[in-house]
Amino acid sequence: MGDNGSDFRRAAGAQAGVAKRRFEPKAVQLDEGAVRDAYRRWAPVYDYTFGAVSTAGRRHAVEIINSGSGRVLEVGVGTGLSLPSYKKHLDIVGIDLAPEMLEKARERVKNEQLVNVSGLYEMDAGSLRFPDNSFDSVVAMYVITVVPDPRQVMLELARVTKPGGEVMLVNHFSQEQGVRGWVERQMAPFADLVGWHSVFDVSRVMVCDDLELVDRKSLRPLGLFTMMRFRKLTSAAEQPVAAE
Repeated sequence: MGDNGSDFRRAAGAQAGVAKRRFEPKAVQLDEGAVRDAYRRWAPVYDYTFGAVSTAGRRHAVEIINSGSGRVLEVGVGTGLSLPSYKKHLDIVGIDLAPEMLEKARERVKNEQLVNVSGLYEMDAGSLRFPDNSFDSVVAMYVITVVPDPRQVMLELARVTKPGGEVMLVNHFSQEQGVRGWVERQMAPFADLVGWHSVFDVSRVMVCDDLELVDRKSLRPLGLFTMMRFRKLTSAAEQPVAAE
């Protein structure tokens, strides 16, 4: 009886594994052109669609950045929704891959006279044209799941951040269990087609040896998005020497 029960459990486990593989969505590999095309289509309506959904997360991130000082890089600045919220003591630089989104951001800067925005550039987040250690804070909101190579983007965010500075992500990360996890897996093929990975594990951003995770929290609405804050470690040569 014990052997039959064991055999049944093994067979059931194998069958479940086959079923999981059968219905597990295959992620579409995005490339730079696909991302550009997706956001070219979204640019005219972005502020009224996803922009509205992401308001709470943007507001929370900017409030934290406003408590700091220095030079800030916003990666994936889009139409510039967050730009008016930054305090004037900060020097803000923004980049985006989509020229149509940047055009709207530049209009916003001009119309609202945002003198603390010193530059908006068309640039690939995986190949930033800034020197090492250029920024006190780097923030990427709703970006990391729409880039072709998340690991390379994380390495670049870390590279341009000053030692002791902060890298902040606001993004959706997938959930393995429960109803939400099942829905995410079913939606994955459709999300990939519009340039967004709905199935995206948080481990894919934990790739930088010089970034220390210091805070992680769920954000509204419904905990759908997560904020992660990293501090860039100082090099051994920059570490204070302990007194003997």
